[in-house]
Amino acid sequence: MASPNSYKLRCSIPGHEMDVRGLATAVFPVGAFVSVSRDRTGRVWVPNSSSPDKGFTEMHCMSGHSNFVSCVCIIAPSETYPRGLIATGGNDNNICVFTLDQPQPLFTLQGHKNTVCSLSSGKFGTLLSGSWDTTAKVWLNEKCMMTLQGHSAAVWSVVILPEQGLMLSGSADKTIKLWKAGRCERTFTGHEDCVRGLAVISNTEFFSCSNDASIRRWLVTGECVQVYYSHTNYIYSLAVFPNSEDFVSTGEDRTLRIWRKGECCQTIRLPAQSVWCCCILPNGDIAVGASDGIIRIFTEAEDRMASAEDLQAFEDELSKATIDPKTGDLGDIKLEDLPGREHLNEPGNRDGQTRLIKDGEKVEAYQWSVSDGRWMKIGDVVGGSNQQTSKSVMYEGKEYDYVFTIDVNEGGPSMKLPYNMTDDPWLTAHNFLQKNDLSPMFLDQVANFIIENTKGHVVGPAQPAVADPFTGGARYIPGSSDDRPGFGADPFTGAGRYIPESGPNPSAPVGVADPFTGGGAYSSAALRQTPTNIYFPKTDGVTFEQANASQIIAKLKELNGGAPQEHKLSEDILGSLELLLLSVCNPNSSEPPPNIQQINLLWKASHWPEDIVFPVLDIMRLAVRHPQVNETLCGEAEGVQLCNHLLSLMRPEGRTANQMLALRTLCNCFSGKCGQALLMAQRETVLSRAADLVTVCNKNIHIALATLVLNYAGCLHAQPDLEAKAQCLSVASRALETVQDKEAIFRLLVALGTTVASDISAQDLARSLDVSSQISKYSSVSDPSKVGECCKLVLKELH
Repeated sequence: MASPNSYKLRCSIPGHEMDVRGLATAVFPVGAFVSVSRDRTGRVWVPNSSSPDKGFTEMHCMSGHSNFVSCVCIIAPSETYPRGLIATGGNDNNICVFTLDQPQPLFTLQGHKNTVCSLSSGKFGTLLSGSWDTTAKVWLNEKCMMTLQGHSAAVWSVVILPEQGLMLSGSADKTIKLWKAGRCERTFTGHEDCVRGLAVISNTEFFSCSNDASIRRWLVTGECVQVYYSHTNYIYSLAVFPNSEDFVSTGEDRTLRIWRKGECCQTIRLPAQSVWCCCILPNGDIAVGASDGIIRIFTEAEDRMASAEDLQAFEDELSKATIDPKTGDLGDIKLEDLPGREHLNEPGNRDGQTRLIKDGEKVEAYQWSVSDGRWMKIGDVVGGSNQQTSKSVMYEGKEYDYVFTIDVNEGGPSMKLPYNMTDDPWLTAHNFLQKNDLSPMFLDQVANFIIENTKGHVVGPAQPAVADPFTGGARYIPGSSDDRPGFGADPFTGAGRYIPESGPNPSAPVGVADPFTGGGAYSSAALRQTPTNIYFPKTDGVTFEQANASQIIAKLKELNGGAPQEHKLSEDILGSLELLLLSVCNPNSSEPPPNIQQINLLWKASHWPEDIVFPVLDIMRLAVRHPQVNETLCGEAEGVQLCNHLLSLMRPEGRTANQMLALRTLCNCFSGKCGQALLMAQRETVLSRAADLVTVCNKNIHIALATLVLNYAGCLHAQPDLEAKAQCLSVASRALETVQDKEAIFRLLVALGTTVASDISAQDLARSLDVSSQISKYSSVSDPSKVGECCKLVLKELH
């Protein structure tokens, strides 16, 4: 009799014609699950109505992919779809989303540039996808919200953590990345080969599995707390039991392994080379999919186990398998040294232990079953491991296990395909096709050619880890402190100095409903009588207006006096810049409007050395508000140059004054149509660079950054561009984790409110990023009261 903790076959489901690549437990009907296959279909399986404890029946078949289907996940039920939805990813680069009622997709998500190999769903309908194109994408309401970029190779696995806004991606670059609000917060290193699978344990922990034949347990804070070894080849998938401690794994060593309390307590070998996927059903049974196209269900409940005849048939099928010694842990085989059948009288010392015996001229493999207390034959060993496996083929200066000659086009030149047995055949085939500019349609053909001609794989000795290109010393790490003297400090020194916009803002009459014009400008008491929301949506741009022209010119002349000879400005140029400044500061005065010569001189002067350029930038900040200057500097021809120049001054390692003035100049560009069009076209790059400045400890930079996000939110308010709004939400959300200045916090809250106001999809996205819990602490802020009041209004939008 089987022990209570031992799994046995419940049933085999021969429903697919090719490899079963993905499995997921369905929400509806009870006890159902979904499978996807290389045969381009997805299928829903339900327990048999006549004998639900035994087999499964196909309830629904889905087709919509033009190539093989590689992954599946269930999108949680909603009011619109109370049974949930089924999402599948395929080799046609698409994601198809199905209902349980139709065989064709409800809709298709397009955007990835290569195979979609992993999917995970979160709250509020969010979907996370991973692809061979090296990116992960976040989807909501049929649109791509964010693209997560940072991996240098295929993203094999993705998962959304229960804490909203946190996402994980595992890649062929051997790393795992933690993402929050669309930005990489942490990179986990430790695996020595491709990361193939991820599984959530809790809010704070997760598992990963890899081609290096190990499973790792991680804390989201970055620590690897345990490494599990038992598999002898690539590990493809993981599934965690409801107790959040025990789990199962499958891999290229033909096995399903059950882990309890950190130990591999049972190994179930299957009559298929690749055991691609697994999932745990609500009743605790385990479903696995393999390369023979069969789904097998294993159970530890005796009343659900297969009949004795079926169990024997499964064992017989397993015993007839042929095993290449290079695919498992069989070691170097010398027939004369192997024991005979009498060796099987000695019990094994662990479940899954493998033992080879000779029977005449044959070599047979047996596996110890603790639950049955006997050795089970798992196949005949074919070939010998005395075949040459050391790297001996040279190609382009490197040694490989194999170098194949591939003829794709008749009469065309042949191509070389180098391959090591530690490589993934599908990824190797993919890279070969890309390198030689060949159609992805050849992928199956090339990968199967590799598999056939290498007769399986073996995990070789661990290679020295290649240094992660993202952790080099020269790299900027958000959140790291900068210990350069004076960095982050006010750069304006000396008596009589001028500090850009350091003085008080001019007061507006008390009670004016514009909270952006300083403390004396607005009375919360007067406004509380009005139930209307005065804060957002704010669609007119917020600019930095204050200027002291005489101090700016004085500082410019002072710095020009000490400038290197090759950078000195002539008196004529200084005079022109002064006239330009006076003209833009006093548009109603008798000064003539700026002319093209003055604007060109300003542009040239803005390329002064970075240690002295700040007064020129301050002139530019004020000048771009003027329609003539805005049109000239931000027009189609010059606009991109201006943008790139300002972004170069905003480098995280740059000077604080330049960073702040470049940000303020970008904010002021929104005052003209040309500037607005320029910044909207460059949004992704501008916001990405600006977001990096949140780590510079300077409140003026934080206020300028918040204002930039707010201006973008205002421009996007009436537009249906959800991906752009997602970036605004992401940058604002990340900034709120660091920013302390109340004015910056207020402007970020207004940006959030403007982004989500009257836009249900943006509200759903904000909920999925857990914006509410992030900002709720500001609802009690009473000094200034506008922070608390605005926060409450944003929270109201999100509930």
